Amino acid sequence: MTGTVHIVHAIDTEGPLYESLHAKFERLEDLFGIVGIEPTPGNLRRLQEGEIDLGDRTDAVRSMLRSHRANTLGTWTEIDQMLEVACSREFRHRYPDSQGRGWAYTWFCMDHVGYLENPRKRDIGHHNVHDHYTALVSRQAWARDSVEFHFHPMSTYRDAHRCATHYLRTDDLYQILCRRIIDRGFFPSSYRAGFQAERPDSHWFLEQFIPYDISNMATADTSDIDASIDFRNGRSGNWRKAPHDWTVYHPDHDDYQVPGRCRRLIGRALNLNSRIARMTQDEMDQGFARARNGEDVLIGLCSHDWRDLVPEVENAFRFLQEAKSRYPEVPFLYSSCRDAFRAQLPPDRAAEAPLSMSLRFQPEQPGRDVPYIEVRTEQGTVFGPQPFLAIKTRSRRYIHDNFDFDTSGRVWYYAFHGDTLPWSDVDTISVAANDMMGNTVVLRHDNEDR
Repeated sequence: MTGTVHIVHAIDTEGPLYESLHAKFERLEDLFGIVGIEPTPGNLRRLQEGEIDLGDRTDAVRSMLRSHRANTLGTWTEIDQMLEVACSREFRHRYPDSQGRGWAYTWFCMDHVGYLENPRKRDIGHHNVHDHYTALVSRQAWARDSVEFHFHPMSTYRDAHRCATHYLRTDDLYQILCRRIIDRGFFPSSYRAGFQAERPDSHWFLEQFIPYDISNMATADTSDIDASIDFRNGRSGNWRKAPHDWTVYHPDHDDYQVPGRCRRLIGRALNLNSRIARMTQDEMDQGFARARNGEDVLIGLCSHDWRDLVPEVENAFRFLQEAKSRYPEVPFLYSSCRDAFRAQLPPDRAAEAPLSMSLRFQPEQPGRDVPYIEVRTEQGTVFGPQPFLAIKTRSRRYIHDNFDFDTSGRVWYYAFHGDTLPWSDVDTISVAANDMMGNTVVLRHDNEDR
């Protein structure tokens, strides 16, 4: 009996990305170390034609500048015009899956917040990108798209077009999630790392709260990464030791790239029409061959919403058609990230009761105890050691804090006193958690005395 191939199109969803002529030449310096060429339309054309000798970098620069990768969508109008085609019924059903269903996207949305410089005209503000795509998903419920979470750690000089690797340098990660939970009732079950870059701090953060991680971009041949300044020597997406055969794995405690005994699952996604870690026909065929041997396989494909998705999906269609012709007995499905990871879990996990929790507020008991909340697992099991606690104060501050732990491991408390904050300053409490099957619970309690 064959397994099933689950196709997950994971979109790093960041909204508009304006790129001036000068910025194109700046990117040549960042990616290839090329300096000294005047940023003019004429020089851009000559680079596109390979007429400027850059040694062994000539073809790589020519390829990048001649492809659709050279053109970014700099306004919401341009993105929406692209989405009108890429998300249409006609386009999605151009090559149906084995159940006759159309193409599906998982939108990993990020917030651009806390920046001081914004030369690429990012849409700055909490929820702006998230709201744009939740509205799209709501309008197209028939399409089975989903919204998840993407994050860029703050760069040293707070540039909106840069992405660092230190997640805990600023409070932005917690601010974003607290606001998503409280303002939108949303908490992610799946994640993609900015620039596919993880480090110990992000590894341990994800282990607490998010069960599915589709950031692995490992390939057998790393020459493209080793030749790129932004990826060389473990910069950005460093997955050199990770499985590159479509294995979904639990990472090791000390090294996210190595299979181990941690909680979350890490899957692999290769880039469509990209200069590095590219999806190829051979990669697609390997996934189908694995499924023919009886395994359910997660094949992740990665794109950005500020590039035209249409040629990238068309390229994926061609890979799928060819793989299907070689492995006609193997079914394939267009799946959400969550559903594809669920298929990787053993059957006994699927039989578990979905997560259910309760949140109870206990007012102050003079002389006996301060006000506190009790969060109880009523059914199922919380992924990680504790739920995520988000608090909004009356002055509209958003705060994340740890719970106090009950001895059972299924009950948590949070007390309002001098070491935390007084209940009189609380506007809203919200608690969020996943289980290993990706079922998400978000609970809310408003201060009735506000």
